Amino acid sequence: MAAPSGPALPLLREAKRVVVKIGSALVVEEKTAAPRAAWLASVAADVAAMRARGTEVVLVSSGAIALARRALGLTRKKLRLEEKQAAAAVGQIRLAGAWQEALSTHGLSAAQLLLTLEDSEDRRRYLNARATLGTLLELGCVPVINENDTVATAEIRFGDNDRLAARVAEMTGADALVLLSDIDGLYTADPRKDPAARHLPVVERIGEEIMAMGGEPPPGYSSGGMRTKLIAARIATGAGCAMAIALGKRDNPLRAMEEGAPCTWFLPAPEGRTARKRWIAGSLAPLGSLTVDEGAARALARGSSLLPAGVRGVEGQFHRGDPVSVRDAAGRELARGLSAYDAEDAGRIAGHRSEEIEAILGWRGRDEIVHRDDLVLISP
Repeated sequence: MAAPSGPALPLLREAKRVVVKIGSALVVEEKTAAPRAAWLASVAADVAAMRARGTEVVLVSSGAIALARRALGLTRKKLRLEEKQAAAAVGQIRLAGAWQEALSTHGLSAAQLLLTLEDSEDRRRYLNARATLGTLLELGCVPVINENDTVATAEIRFGDNDRLAARVAEMTGADALVLLSDIDGLYTADPRKDPAARHLPVVERIGEEIMAMGGEPPPGYSSGGMRTKLIAARIATGAGCAMAIALGKRDNPLRAMEEGAPCTWFLPAPEGRTARKRWIAGSLAPLGSLTVDEGAARALARGSSLLPAGVRGVEGQFHRGDPVSVRDAAGRELARGLSAYDAEDAGRIAGHRSEEIEAILGWRGRDEIVHRDDLVLISP
């Protein structure tokens, strides 16, 4: 194995949260339509090593439909939507089972999440999905995510797991996204057709010249292709997340990246982490307001979340995920953010400690009324 070189080692090793996308062709043996158990075990070993050094890992794994096609007699290249949904219903169980078997060897628990495009675009669903993922990671689980093909229609589908993975990276605030592929990165042209094609180890900015290097999806079960990977790179880097395209066919592909295997890194946009904050601060009209005491105001200024104990008043009609204004007792706006509670529930828990929430509402929600990730301070 080559000695570590380029940006791959620090970008992956220093990441605190990594999303890894794995395509159907890597998960499923095409001739037998069975899981590639030995390869999955090698990836699980990589995940365990990353977890041991404190890196949280989320897997976005294709393969559900491919695992069930042959068993259901659905061997045609193109399937009707309802046939894909039926195959997904059968294959999702097999896919989750394959990952659980691989990860359990290392004492890790797999957790299955099925998402649709709407889950990443609707504010309330977005918050629900993000909260669930955050809790699973806190509990030491390895989330295994796939598109919810059993219910998604053409109008609400991502259509490929590259873009789904990019949205998950954005949703979870990941530091790095790795797309394991059948190629070791981006080339100036298709290396299978052009012997003069050059490998690009680093892409600093994704302009039209880079996008033009994308091609058509490859044949077979995979629905991706280089162009969808470049679209994913735009999403991820725009959210402040580095992204890599790396060869996945080898065993222990993540370890290979860390040891210097060739790949292409797309560097995060410098303004990526602040873009969402600007959106909250300037693009959303508050639907209500939360009045806070002096202690809460000081905590917000230090970068803390807004807890129920510091809230003295709730005004307006808003739902979970809606934008609200945070004000002091004199009415001065201190911050804006996305509420974790409906107005009625926020009013009931205002002034109370977080551990009292369940007794008051009858269910346990977030400890914060507005989490710091959904909060932006307003300059005086």
